[in-house]
Amino acid sequence: MDFNFWGIPEMTVMKYVIFGNTVFNYLLALIVFLVVLAVMRIFKYVVIHKLKKIAQKTKTDFDDMIIEAIEKVFKKPFYAFVSVYAALKYLTLSQTLDMILHYILILVGTYYGIKFVSTFVDYGTRKFMEKGKEGQKIDASALKLMNSIAKAFLWLMAALLILSNLGYNINTLIAGLGVGGIAVAFALQNILADVFASFSIHFDKPFETGDFIEIGTDGGTVKRIGIKSTRITTVKGDELVISNRELTESRVHNYKKMEKRRITFHIGVEYGTPSEKLKKIPKIITEIISKIELLEMERVHFKEFGDSDLKFEIVYYINSNDYKVYMDKQQEINLKIKEAFDKEKIAFAFPTQTIFMGK
Repeated sequence: MDFNFWGIPEMTVMKYVIFGNTVFNYLLALIVFLVVLAVMRIFKYVVIHKLKKIAQKTKTDFDDMIIEAIEKVFKKPFYAFVSVYAALKYLTLSQTLDMILHYILILVGTYYGIKFVSTFVDYGTRKFMEKGKEGQKIDASALKLMNSIAKAFLWLMAALLILSNLGYNINTLIAGLGVGGIAVAFALQNILADVFASFSIHFDKPFETGDFIEIGTDGGTVKRIGIKSTRITTVKGDELVISNRELTESRVHNYKKMEKRRITFHIGVEYGTPSEKLKKIPKIITEIISKIELLEMERVHFKEFGDSDLKFEIVYYINSNDYKVYMDKQQEINLKIKEAFDKEKIAFAFPTQTIFMGK
């Protein structure tokens, strides 16, 4: 009985050839398959499990992300394929089968490689978005958009890599994509302008979801910032859809950013009001506004002689950016001024004309 390199006795049945390989080669391939499969499963269920427990105890979440990336790769299809591939290396295969196995290896390797790298992309974009500008989180749609673009780029690179390994000349393909890309860009320039405007809104953050903004004569609360357009719920209750490009090119008033609102309004009293009572008006209004919560009095002045009234200008600040709160306070001011003027017998003016007729 002869012995081979491995120290295994070579019996006659072991030398029997089936499809170009001996029974011994098939047995060896089976052993390699089982060993590699066992090692891969041990790594998945023992090593990775222990590493995960260690990562959970650390302060950083970067190691958790690495474990997550490894787990995405170490699935049953992956380590089953690796085990089969390692086993087939101990068999003599035809040139065609060997080429097919090589192509499958490229496809599988690229697929799981993209899944592994995608985890880093998710982690990186998420961290970048969480920091945002001035510590504020960026809208979830921005995160989704960035992930989609980054992953699309990865898959494009993967496709070019696969084609290159399959023997195709990708230089011609890249040149064609360049010319085609220019043509598509011209055809979709308006859409692309809105998409890039969406990036500008997400990163520059002139407004966010939930902010009350005003664009020209339109105003309302931002409901959603999309890739192409932004939806605003107006004060009338209807939904206003504005393209992102139009928003970035317009002057936008963001009332949510106000820490306090400066209010200027006017009242007019009759020309027949005595001077003594005119002098009392600034004091009356100052006392009223100063006693109302959230308000800061700035000034009251007898501003001008109007066509039919004596005009007073009142300026104050309200420490709130809520429009409803502002209207509630303005209503309170108006009612108290009316009560005070009634008490002092000061009459509000209304449009009148006095015609003097000469004889």
